[in-house]
Amino acid sequence: MASTPTIKQLRYLQALNKTLSFTEAAALCFVGQSTLSAGLKELEGTLGVQLVERDKQTVSITPIGKEVIERAERLLAQADDLVDFVDSYAGSMVGVIKLGVIPTIAPFILPALMPVMREKYPDLQIALREDLSGNLIDKLDRHELDFALIALPYDTEGFLVKELFDDEFWLIAKEGDPIFKKKDVHLSHQMSDRVLLLEDGHCIREHTLMACRRSELVSHNGIEATSLLTLVQMVESGLGIALLPEMAVKSGLLSHMQLIARPLATPSPKRKIALIARPSTARIEEFNALVKVIKNLDSIAD
Repeated sequence: MASTPTIKQLRYLQALNKTLSFTEAAALCFVGQSTLSAGLKELEGTLGVQLVERDKQTVSITPIGKEVIERAERLLAQADDLVDFVDSYAGSMVGVIKLGVIPTIAPFILPALMPVMREKYPDLQIALREDLSGNLIDKLDRHELDFALIALPYDTEGFLVKELFDDEFWLIAKEGDPIFKKKDVHLSHQMSDRVLLLEDGHCIREHTLMACRRSELVSHNGIEATSLLTLVQMVESGLGIALLPEMAVKSGLLSHMQLIARPLATPSPKRKIALIARPSTARIEEFNALVKVIKNLDSIAD
C-alpha cells in the first residue's frame, strides 16, 4: 500500500500541472527548481507511479498523474479551508473573501451590493473576480475563490447552492418592430431565427436557446455578441431581436436607445440567481451574510 503524500508535495504537483514548467512551478511555490524536482520524485516514489514525463524540451502529466491531480486539488482545497477556519476563529466578518461574479450579473448587482456590505461589515473586504460561469466554478473548486454569484440552471453538483431570486428574460427589439403588435408576446419557434446570441461560454446563450426551445441556433449572419452591451447595440443596429435579463433592463442599459423591452407572456423564461460555495467552506457566516444582503437589495426587489 502506498504511503501518504504530503501537502507540500501535492502543491508542487498542482503548480507543475498549472505551468508545465519546472522553473515557473518552483517560482509559484517559492522554492528552488531542484527542491521542487526532488519533491516530485519523492511523491512518485511514495505513490509508486510515474506522474510526470520529462525531457529537455517538454513536460507533461501522465494519465494517472491527471487523476492524482484531480483528487489532490480537492484535498488541497479542504486543507486551505481548514486554515481559513482557524484564521477566522477569533471572529467572523473580518479579513478578505474572494467573490466571483459572471459578467451578466456583475454590473447590475455589484454597484448596489458593495456599499451595503462595506457599511454593514466594515472589517470585511471583498476581492472581486468577473468571469464566465465555468471558469468561476473551476476557480472555486481550486480554492482560488470563496464564493461565486452565477445564474442557474448550471451544473453545480457538489457545491453548496443558495438560490436568491428569479430574473426573468425580456424581449428587446427596435421601436416599430412588428413583433410587438400583439399585446402578449410569445417567442415562437419561427421568431427564434431572428434572435441574436452571446458568444459561446455565456450561460445566457444557453438560457436563450432553452427559451427558444432549440438545442442550437445560428446567429444572424454568424455574428455573436461578446457582452450584453454589444448585444443591445446589435439589436439597435437592426440585426435582430434578443432576450435580456430583467435586471439589465431595469438598470437603464437601454437608456437613450431606440429600443423597446417587453416581458414575455407567461410562463416567461427566467434564470435563477444563486450564490455557491464549497461545502467545506470556513466562511459560512460570510456566505449567509451575502445571501441576506443580496436578497434585500432594493435594486432587485421590484
